[in-house]
Amino acid sequence: MTSSAVDVLVVGAGFSGLYAVHSAQKRGWSVAGVEAAPEVGGTWWWNRYPGARCDVESLDYSYSFDEDLQREWRWSERYATQPEILRYIQHVADRFDLRRHYRFDTRVEGGRFDEEESRWVVRTDAGEELRARYLVLATGSLSAPLDPAIPGLSSFEGRILRTSSWPEEPVDLTGQRVGVVGTGSSGIQVIPELADQAAQLTVFQRSPNFSVPAFNRQLSDEDWEQAQRDYAERRRLSWAGAAGSPHVSHPEDPFTMSEEARREVLGEFWQGGGVLFGKAFPQQSIDPRVNDLARAYAEERIREVVKDPQVADDLVPTDHPIGTKRICTDTNYYETFNRDHVTLVNLRRDPIEAVEATGVRTASGFHELDVLVLATGFDAMTGAMTRIDLVGPRGDRITEAWADGPVTYLGLCVPGFPNLFNLAGVGSPSVLSNMVLAGEQQVNWLVDLFEHCAQEGHTQVEARADAAHAWTAHVDAVASRTLFVQASSWYMGANVEGKPRGFMPYLGGFAAYGRLCDEARDGGYAGFVLSS
Repeated sequence: MTSSAVDVLVVGAGFSGLYAVHSAQKRGWSVAGVEAAPEVGGTWWWNRYPGARCDVESLDYSYSFDEDLQREWRWSERYATQPEILRYIQHVADRFDLRRHYRFDTRVEGGRFDEEESRWVVRTDAGEELRARYLVLATGSLSAPLDPAIPGLSSFEGRILRTSSWPEEPVDLTGQRVGVVGTGSSGIQVIPELADQAAQLTVFQRSPNFSVPAFNRQLSDEDWEQAQRDYAERRRLSWAGAAGSPHVSHPEDPFTMSEEARREVLGEFWQGGGVLFGKAFPQQSIDPRVNDLARAYAEERIREVVKDPQVADDLVPTDHPIGTKRICTDTNYYETFNRDHVTLVNLRRDPIEAVEATGVRTASGFHELDVLVLATGFDAMTGAMTRIDLVGPRGDRITEAWADGPVTYLGLCVPGFPNLFNLAGVGSPSVLSNMVLAGEQQVNWLVDLFEHCAQEGHTQVEARADAAHAWTAHVDAVASRTLFVQASSWYMGANVEGKPRGFMPYLGGFAAYGRLCDEARDGGYAGFVLSS
């Protein structure tokens, strides 16, 4: 087994991972990266299914750390597609010469902390041993795919496709009978695209989600020139915002407004597109009365589009307040169910009994299929980390440490695992914020910590158990004051059988989280044990 040593080892080559590599080498540390894919991109490499698109505006879903980069890359659309985002990430890797640090097509299988050397000893599936002072996991919040526990899935003789690992080569489904399992974000984006090709499309839906049209458009030359003039202020508002974007709720209490004025505000935020509708009014995710206003408006819009009343009933969620499962962003999703060759199967009324060689059998009948598409989600937030066999200096394994639920300090560190850091993980704003700026914030904070340790002669930094439990209790307390905990969502781990339930992202807001991290730094890192 070959072995090499570096100061910082980064696992992952998405937005956060690339910025971590860039920042570490810029500070003068030796750095290496490991990436399972053959190229940079992270989630935007793997999730290449038709219709894949970001639900954060392109102008915001991009790096802010380099002014020249910000001005030289021209976004073509308000909400960029997967191919354009991937090209942007590749451009960043080229511009800053980041690929040279990476081992691609390589997975980290496990790692143990060598206390004598104060280093992580990491093994890869390529038979290499990497020794690193600091191990930074940039493995993503939504990167550990789940297959549904459907009897007989392996017996299907047609083609099985997964939105989480769509083939690189074009997939032609013309004339095929296609079934889609799952109507989360990936399913909602891919279904209209598949309907344009398939001879017959059958959508198997367990739980409907609210989706708002993207109202996407090309960015004109005038749009781009205006964006360049406004970029500094746009970034300032984003860094000061609750979600890392410049958008804020309408400031007025909806119950002090006329019905006409309320509907005007709701219509404005609906036209804003996608997840922005989730913040039309203040208190929308806290006060059930305010949430009901938004929910009723969304239901009205859905029923306006879907012609069959029974299909509309099946597509309107009734099991959660709007926004407590991430509002999806679509293009012609609801319109798709007006097409004659598209069928919706409500699995709560007509459950799948088994997959068979030529299709899917439900309680009411058999659906013959040539292709089965699985859009069934991820073991979110924790899955990518717990699938690595991580062992701390006292024999702690991450799976055992989190057996009753994940515990972190600032969402970055786990007690019992010195010099290990997780980006965009449990206990940080993560998926509830603009992930690109969130990655910049966390990496900037980490490199400050590494530099502090180097200056003070510390070789080990570990989260104190009491600080981690206090932070986790704070994350829980903030979530419990909202409507989010009423939904059986992947935020809560509810999509994974046997996973401990608890709201995983930090709901206190992106800017507030950054301030708390800065207070921990400026207070001398009191939540850590720093040692040599």
